[in-house]
Order: sequence, then structure tokens, then C-alpha cells
Amino acid sequence: MAAWTALPSASPCTIPRSTCSSGWAAQPPEYTFYRLQDKQEDVLKINLEGNLTLERVQRGQSGIYGCRVEDYDAEEDAELSQTLELRVAYLDPLELSNGEELALPLGGSLATNCSVKGLPTPTLRWTKDSIPLGDGPTLSLSSVTFDSAGSYTCEASMPTVPLLSRNRILRLLVEGSPELRPEETLPKAEGSWTEGDEVRLVCSARGYPEPKLKWSQAGGHPAEPAPGGQGWVSSSLTLKVTSALSQDGVSCEASNPHGNARHVFHFGPVAPQTSQAGVAVMAVAISVGLLLLVVAAFYCMRRKGRPGCCRQGEKGAPPSGDPELSHSGSQRPEQTGLLMGGASGGARRGSGGFRDEC
Repeated sequence: MAAWTALPSASPCTIPRSTCSSGWAAQPPEYTFYRLQDKQEDVLKINLEGNLTLERVQRGQSGIYGCRVEDYDAEEDAELSQTLELRVAYLDPLELSNGEELALPLGGSLATNCSVKGLPTPTLRWTKDSIPLGDGPTLSLSSVTFDSAGSYTCEASMPTVPLLSRNRILRLLVEGSPELRPEETLPKAEGSWTEGDEVRLVCSARGYPEPKLKWSQAGGHPAEPAPGGQGWVSSSLTLKVTSALSQDGVSCEASNPHGNARHVFHFGPVAPQTSQAGVAVMAVAISVGLLLLVVAAFYCMRRKGRPGCCRQGEKGAPPSGDPELSHSGSQRPEQTGLLMGGASGGARRGSGGFRDEC
């Protein structure tokens, strides 16, 4: 007796003519197809072609099928009947003992089962993120952490029937107080900041229920899923460093119903901008002063004509209208002569000469 395995709702299953044939005869023989039910023959079809087609095969059609030929011209030792066993492969939906979603406390344990019915007997395997965890129906976890949270897949397959496979996903939630992950203050380390420097702070947290993130300074961005997954959410804050922040720092807090976690970003001593500005102003003032001295010296050299001019101009000529008196109160002779020569003309010549030299 032969055995067949057919897929549900597959292409028609045909018993070949050669399987139930009596050879050459003067007239075509008659073929009778039947199914054995409780050792009784249930006739399915009688024809002259020698084949039987079963359409949209269901698992209930598994059993023993046979054909018999009525050929009175056949030899006495000719085989005039044959049977075969038909097995319809199937795979039922998978069942999870704890449902499709399960919440565990941080540090808890888990043992859940995945069951399935099928023919041939299916193989079961558990995976997480496409990483195999073990074969068999049972998934066991102990001392779960936030990294344990995620989607676990139970896969059922049949090596002999590759077209038949099913899977079902278990979503595991791990409840606990938030875990906080702050990023370093960039672009400088503590103690190397200057007043007015801009800094971007990032704070990430995870937990269940999903934690809320709050900054001690205004301007923080709403939390959103962080790159890399694993349940992390992150928020960023961009601000300018001040001396007040160097004393108090900037805090980030994550909270959920199970608790909270807090981190403070410190900047250390912040150098004021005024010190650098004062040095710059002093350097500019010195440069301008030196430039003015050079210009003044150059201007004097151009105006004096010869080295003693500026000194002569500084001494000045005695006023034309106030002749110098002697100790006795009388005028000096040379001064008297100049005055007699014409006070107005001499004065003009004296003053004109001074202007010509300087």
C-alpha cells in the first residue's frame, strides 16, 4: 500500500492510470474508485479513464483509497486492485498560554508555552529579534531587565512540508522605575566653558509605563523614541552657559508611577567674557596712541623746516607793543632804534619772519 501526503486546498490530486491498469485489452476496462470507511468500500467514481481527482483537499479526506478494474480478458495472475493511504498535511494556529501581551516586574521570571496541532508533527522554536532562543514549546526567562522587554516569536514549521509554517508573537513588558542615561556636555568638558557658550544637552530614559522627561530650564524638546530602540526615549535642551548655571547646573528628571531618576549636568567654573574684552580694548587703545604720536611727530617735522624751529616757536617773540625795560626803567638802545624805525612796520617784519620760519 502506497502513501500520499497532500496539502489542503492544493492542486487536484490524481491517481495515475498506471497505478490501476490491467494492461492491453480488446475493449477498455472499467475502473471503480472507492474509499475504505470502517472496512467498508465507499464507491467514489467509476470510469474508463483510470484516474480520480480530489479537489480542495481537506484534512478530513485523509484515509485509504483504492481502485479496482473489471477486466474479464486479463490473465489469472494479473493484479486487478490496488490501495494507497492519503495523508493531508495541515497546521493549526498557534496558542500562547499567557496570551499575546504580558507584563512582569523588574527582576521577575517567566515561563510560557506555545502549542500547535499539525500533520506531520511541527517543530517549534522561540526567537527574539531574529535571534534563536531555543527549540521546543516553552520559553523561560528569569531576573528580567529592561533589555528583556520586547517581542518574542514562536515559530512552527514542518521540514518535510516547507509551505506550511506559522508564527505568533508574545510582547513582554517590564515594569519598573525609570533608568536614566545622560549624554556628556558637548563640545567642552567641565571647567573649560566661557560665558555665552552654547551647549546641547541630551537626556534619555526607559521604563514602563513610559517615563516623562522634564528639564530644570525652559526650552526642552518633547521626548521621542531614541535611535536604537530598546524602549529608550530622549529629550534635548539647547542653552547658553552662564555663571548662574555654573553654580546650580541643569537637571533632567525622568518619572513614571514606579519612581523617578534625576541627573544634574555641571559646567564647573565659567570664565567671564569681560576679561577678554578688556584686553582687546587695551590693545586697541595702545595701538591708536602710538599711531597718534607718529602722526604728530611727522606733522611737526614737516612744519618746522629746521630742527630748532619748534623750540623757537615755543619761546615766541616779545610783544611789539611792550618793549623790555631796563633795570632803571629806560628803554634799551637797540629796542629804541627798532621802535623809531616804525613801530607798525617793524612789528610786521618781526611777525612775518616768525611765520616764514615755522
